[in-house]
Amino acid sequence: MENPAKTDDGRLISRYECDSRIADAEFALAHRIYQTKSGREPKKNDVIAYQIRQSFKPGEITPEEANRLGYELAMRFTKGQHSFIVCTHIDRQHLHNHIIFNSVNLEYNRKFCNFWGSTKAIRRLSDTICIENGYSVIDEPKNRWGLSYNKWQEQQGIVQTPTQKDVLRQAIDKALTQQPADFDELLKLLEQVGIEVSKRGKNWRLKAAGWKQFARLDRLGDGYSEAELRAVIASKKMPQSQDKINLLVDIQQKLAEGKGGGYAKWATVFNLKQLAKTYNYLNENNLLSYDELVARTATATQKYDELSCTIKAAESRMAEIAVLKTHIINYHKTREIFAAYKKSGYSKKFAAEHESALLLHRAAKKAFDDLGLKKLPTVKSLQTEYAQLLNEKKAAYGDYRQAREEMKQLLTVKANVDNLLEVSDSKEKNVQREVETNR
Repeated sequence: MENPAKTDDGRLISRYECDSRIADAEFALAHRIYQTKSGREPKKNDVIAYQIRQSFKPGEITPEEANRLGYELAMRFTKGQHSFIVCTHIDRQHLHNHIIFNSVNLEYNRKFCNFWGSTKAIRRLSDTICIENGYSVIDEPKNRWGLSYNKWQEQQGIVQTPTQKDVLRQAIDKALTQQPADFDELLKLLEQVGIEVSKRGKNWRLKAAGWKQFARLDRLGDGYSEAELRAVIASKKMPQSQDKINLLVDIQQKLAEGKGGGYAKWATVFNLKQLAKTYNYLNENNLLSYDELVARTATATQKYDELSCTIKAAESRMAEIAVLKTHIINYHKTREIFAAYKKSGYSKKFAAEHESALLLHRAAKKAFDDLGLKKLPTVKSLQTEYAQLLNEKKAAYGDYRQAREEMKQLLTVKANVDNLLEVSDSKEKNVQREVETNR
């Protein structure tokens, strides 16, 4: 890591709470002190230090700036509680950092334990730091497990040499422009340009000239399986082999431009930290197009409105039940008094003596008439309905709060995207009309 040829004679090495020249010895010593203080016995698989590798797009960042971002990544991930060194390598086309941090903290009383999802957490933090500082990130990262480093580099566009799959996809695209009548004719067109075609079991295999191994047709990517190619031939449409241009790419392009009305407005009203949050939200929730963002926002808003109406209806009925139950109780309590008042020939003297009871009785009867009740429900049935509505309200309220939070996030993200990418009102209205029509 500290190779002088890779770190500009050590100039691109930074450190925190350690001496980079003897960091390995310091880390090992810290590990022994931790064992002594904790009383734990050493194990064969004890981890003394962890490594993080952070790469940058070729030609986009200076070595000094790359080292600074690596230092910030290490500091924010360890929260300043672990010593570390950052070595920036300049021997490759893409600048990259090697970050080593001590597994034992500075107080020698705790150890960092790698956790499930730590890789995703580090990548998310690295993306956030890059966006906050105006640098691009990988818009659609893919898991490289099971791939050699060279093949992974090729996938990321770091190595420009085309793979056999690239050659085969290009050959298929070119053959499809000749509009073959069926799948068999497509295979013949491929053979005519030097592509070797064979079939093993149910799988078609292709091999380009100069390559040693076959590549299965169904592993060339989206749009290139036998079924998809047959569908393409039947519909006379070209497969979409080009990379999908999405919101993440649009945001990075706008970020790289650093100019324009939308960017100026963003820089004035918002900041790059908010942009990083917006970018991460879009990436993590797979919102890769403006139409998808609008549709998801509309769906979340509709769900919130529906739950809100459900809760309000339950609350309204519960209030109605409470009032009705009071009237029923009052009606039963005053029914005999009203009967005696009626038997007295509606005596004024009787009315004066029982004024409050008669008022409650008349109010109850008026409420029943207003509700159109011909038969009074029992108090027990109303209590049962009230309890059921209360349970439904409690259950709906959890979903309601979640829907409200999701709607707020989506509305905020959409507003941020609109401001940054300068989405016109006409485009937004057209998309909204389309969403409502589909709904």
